[in-house]
Amino acid sequence: MKPTLKHELRTPLNHVVGYCELLLEEAGDRGGERFAPGLQRIHGAGKRLLAIVNDLFDPDRDALLTPLGSVALDDLRAPLGEILDEVATLQKDTVASGRADVLADLAKIANAARELLARVEEQVAQDGAASHLYPGVARGVSTFTRPEAPAMSPSSLAGALLVVDDNAGNRDMLSRRLVRLGHAVTTAVNGREAIETLRRDTFDLMLLDVQMPEMDGYQVLEVLKADQALRLVPVIVLSAANDSEGVARCIQMGAEDYLPKPFDPVLLQARITACLEQKRLRDREQLHLQQIRSEQQKADRLLLNILPAPIADRLKDGEQGIVDSFAEATVLFGDLVGFTSLASEMSPAQLVEMLNGIFSAFDQAVADLGLEKIKTIGDSYMAVGGVPVPRRDHVAAVADLALRMQQEMRRFNASAGTSIQVRIGVHVGPVVAGIIGRHKFAYDLWGDTVNLASRMESHSLPSRIQVTGAVEERLRGRYRFAARGPIELKSIGWMPTFFLLGPA
Repeated sequence: MKPTLKHELRTPLNHVVGYCELLLEEAGDRGGERFAPGLQRIHGAGKRLLAIVNDLFDPDRDALLTPLGSVALDDLRAPLGEILDEVATLQKDTVASGRADVLADLAKIANAARELLARVEEQVAQDGAASHLYPGVARGVSTFTRPEAPAMSPSSLAGALLVVDDNAGNRDMLSRRLVRLGHAVTTAVNGREAIETLRRDTFDLMLLDVQMPEMDGYQVLEVLKADQALRLVPVIVLSAANDSEGVARCIQMGAEDYLPKPFDPVLLQARITACLEQKRLRDREQLHLQQIRSEQQKADRLLLNILPAPIADRLKDGEQGIVDSFAEATVLFGDLVGFTSLASEMSPAQLVEMLNGIFSAFDQAVADLGLEKIKTIGDSYMAVGGVPVPRRDHVAAVADLALRMQQEMRRFNASAGTSIQVRIGVHVGPVVAGIIGRHKFAYDLWGDTVNLASRMESHSLPSRIQVTGAVEERLRGRYRFAARGPIELKSIGWMPTFFLLGPA
């Protein structure tokens, strides 16, 4: 016996039962109540046939019994004959009433019944005359309950569904049932086409047949779970075989659920609704996570506008009271000369726009040189090198920043038609750096080095960069300086100073 025989027998039976159920469901919608009794008799015969086939392949059945013997053939022929007789009667009624839609489905039922009979007779001929009689279950299933058309209403949770089955009848029946439930349905005839369709379009759920040629359901699941873009597509596995190991394997591979053929309409709707609800919840969860990530990114950007990146990272890690000492850092102060008198002639909006243009150019220079802007106060600008990350060339880097600030100021004046000048002071030495405040916190520097750099700026001249002897000593030979001579600083006394002119 071929391993696929059970599948080959159940598939046409599923068509008989499935199309019959569809016609019963649609009878009330299309005014076809008079067809219901005949359809119920067909449905009952189909259920008896399913019971016989299931019993034939019962794993507990005596393995010595011939799977398809002459008595089994007789047991199958009786309900098949009943189905074909009922179909013939209904076909005459539908032709008379002009119901072509019903006639097409009846033809599918008749073709399925003939296909089943031909397959059984073919197998019996291959097996030869049976030496053992099959006791059969047909004699014990002579009575049956006529099914009522299940109360199927459109689902409140409709979705885009992909139905994958190599059998056209299976695709047609399932698609029609799903459309009646309000879903948008796309079909694929094999696994490869299913993968291509998933990569092209978006679906809420895939109903996947296991037994397919070329690429079966297991292989499709393997591809899905290996593809980052497709791994979250929910899958309900479909199979006509009662294969518990196969079902378990599919679930382990990532399938959400399993449905046996023929489908119980109520169970079909319940499981699809459950899967769609899970996907909706998962989609909402992903949306919330994206929103959280987006808000976190906004918060991070705001934090980086206030604090140096290493300090922001430490703060996000929960560190509090961040204060560090640096043995050496270079501090720069700059002040715009002539801006105050010019500001009196400008509107507040023009004033802010002009300051933003100048300081944005300074900010870019700081970023390009790997330095750190500390703050602006009015029309004053403060930056530092070697803080919060120490670097060996911090003095030269700040010297380059001072020269770049002069260059940016000349460029701005040329474009704006102004004559604003920048006065700069620089000093090098030890500093303490840390965060002050709890709500509107800021990163700042303290110490004599900061105070002296500020004095260098306030005692400098317009368009000049005044530095201390410590700065000149560290950059001697690499930059050009002009000695200004000693100047008197309040609370400090006389101190030799220099003007930075440019690279050597």
